[in-house]
Amino acid sequence: MLLNSHTTTHPWKVRPDGLEKVTGQLKYLTDMKTEGCLYGKIKRSGLPHARLIEVDTSKAEALPGVHAVLTSKDIPGLNGFGIADPNQPVFCEDLIRFEGDAVAAIAAESPETAEEAASLIRIKTEPLPVISSPEEALQKNAPRLHKEGNTLHTTSYKRGETEHVLKECSIVVEDSYDTPRQMHVFMETEGGLFVPEKDGSLTVFAPTQHGYKDRMQLARILGWSEAQIRIVSSPIGGSFGGKDELNVQPYGALLAVMTGRAVKIHYSREESVRAGIKRHPMKIHMKTGADKNGRILAHEVSIISDTGAYATLGGPVLNFATEHAIGGYDIPHVEVNGKAVYTNNGISGEFRGFGGNQVIFALEGQMDRIAEKLNVDPWSIRRKNLRQVHDYGPLGQRIVPNDGPRQVWKAIQQSPLWKKPSRERDREEPWIVKGRGAALAMHGSGLGYGIPDPSGGRLQLSESGKIEAAFGFEECGQGLISSMEIMLTEAFKCSTEDTKITIGDTALVPSSGSTTASRATNMVWKALQNMKQPFKEKLYRAASALTGESKENMQTGRGGIWKKGQKEETFVCSYKDLAGGEIVSETEFHFPVTPDAVTGGHYLYGSTAVVVEVEVNRLTGSVRVTGADHAVSAGKVINPIGYLGQIEGGSIMALGFTLSEDAIMKNGSYETPNMDTYLVPTIRDVPDTQRVDAVEELAEGDNYGPRGVGEIGSVALAPAIIQAVHAATGVRISSLPLQAEELVDERELLALMSEETREEQTG
Repeated sequence: MLLNSHTTTHPWKVRPDGLEKVTGQLKYLTDMKTEGCLYGKIKRSGLPHARLIEVDTSKAEALPGVHAVLTSKDIPGLNGFGIADPNQPVFCEDLIRFEGDAVAAIAAESPETAEEAASLIRIKTEPLPVISSPEEALQKNAPRLHKEGNTLHTTSYKRGETEHVLKECSIVVEDSYDTPRQMHVFMETEGGLFVPEKDGSLTVFAPTQHGYKDRMQLARILGWSEAQIRIVSSPIGGSFGGKDELNVQPYGALLAVMTGRAVKIHYSREESVRAGIKRHPMKIHMKTGADKNGRILAHEVSIISDTGAYATLGGPVLNFATEHAIGGYDIPHVEVNGKAVYTNNGISGEFRGFGGNQVIFALEGQMDRIAEKLNVDPWSIRRKNLRQVHDYGPLGQRIVPNDGPRQVWKAIQQSPLWKKPSRERDREEPWIVKGRGAALAMHGSGLGYGIPDPSGGRLQLSESGKIEAAFGFEECGQGLISSMEIMLTEAFKCSTEDTKITIGDTALVPSSGSTTASRATNMVWKALQNMKQPFKEKLYRAASALTGESKENMQTGRGGIWKKGQKEETFVCSYKDLAGGEIVSETEFHFPVTPDAVTGGHYLYGSTAVVVEVEVNRLTGSVRVTGADHAVSAGKVINPIGYLGQIEGGSIMALGFTLSEDAIMKNGSYETPNMDTYLVPTIRDVPDTQRVDAVEELAEGDNYGPRGVGEIGSVALAPAIIQAVHAATGVRISSLPLQAEELVDERELLALMSEETREEQTG
């Protein structure tokens, strides 16, 4: 189904939160403040690596208007946070591991006073050697950043005999690929308001992707029970994985509890850059062998990721990268080894694609190199090696039958871009060369085997007579509320006015797991499948008791309960007539996982294929993506405009990953502290056209519903762009972001001009 056209039979829904957002009227959580609230400020180390000897807060404490200055000595509970491993200290105690480390926090009457107080805090330190790369960290004599050493996590997967088979292959391609430290660049930087309540509890208004997980971590830090903390977490002005970990919350919570006053904290962009997480930079080496017909026989991969100073989700990200380094291909002999390494660089963590973008760039690059070496069509090489519908997953685990890679491989060939020649030179401006390239990927959803991934939801008839759906998911800007409304109105054949969506408040919603890993749409769909019939039965029983009608002949619809089975349906009673009773259905379940004990291995996958057109200026080396068409296999489309927006948006984010974005670090310090030095794509860089073809058909035996598409639009664009650049210029790129200098070549233009001159002279 082509989504760019309104001719589709699927409804195009205006986002219920859209008008407020585009007019700037919506109040985000970081817009909030209360009368008399204090303002929080965090004192950061400013040093990438040092022994912390003393923190002198006396001058800051004496400053008029300062209400509290906290250090590690003031933490009543655990001095640490992190979803997977709480090894990031709230406040450093004796060792500074990166320049964004917090050493103290201040609450003051005004932001200016808090800022001044922070400048008065003196820290006594002993500088230590800076570990600025994983290679340095792995040297035998490197300083140890954590008691377990400098390696956070390793992965190892092997099947067959790669070393032996590679020697027997007709061709072998080998290359190393580097990917950048990409920033999330959400519109709303990290912040929040922290309010102590009269009953001794604490309410936290702070954007996050997992309110219940935040509550658990804050309870651990404060030494409280979770029930004492309420997290209000939506709406969010963008996240892309960057707000799944705690950021301001520990400091705001501690300051509010210690002062008994509401505290507001909001990072500047520079502080967000310095303290926030980024996409893991990875160095990937691949050695891939094939027979003379292009059948891949062996594939060796090594991955080193720079996880920075603390763990965050560096381990699971590496697991995901290991799995996706094999992709949707059937390769008999495989060996993948990965290592996530601590450094004194900024912290890496969760980011859209979760490690897939990096290795898919490398894997698809290998496919194009094999095709070039065999002098055959790159797309035919992919087809020759694609998995079959009932094949096992990349790590040899059982998965749901999946024909997605073959479907998108075929569907993308309907793109108008596909039908164009692979290379063209502009007649008017011969230094402009166009090229086209394509790539393909299979991408897992959910967190994978061995990682707790529970979900759930609740339906209830509200006191005002609305069918209220309550979920612990968050609206991060992805259009989740629209998708929920569509699924809810379809389930009950009711109108939007009959429904109420409640999310983002631990006092009001059940735990549904994290709003990550392309799982929310799928989990809402599954929850409604579980709840809708029991909920309808309760409605029918209540309606029967009220009216005397037989519940067997009832159905839900617009405004209430209707009789069914007659020529003209008859209204029985309204939802409002039934309000006031206990009509509630709840569900709890786990995201589907493979039955095989393969850590991180996924069970459900989506697939994507992308074809891209670029214009390369051989005089300046600049690259402009003029077209990007997508074919996506992710099951039924719930919300066409939301689906389209996710694919287009993810694609543009990947465009930045490929062409311009890199949070450069030197000796453990950011050299790109703000948006004037870190270049994200703007409207001028967006492709002229993006065509999205949704393949909705799932393989027989796949009854697991629609997949989320929050990530899949971003995972395959980089290799497609790089292949298009190669088609235009003949230059192979292995390091992102692409450097313009690599593409500058006036010789080709001069040769062309000389040829034209000769033609003119010879008549």
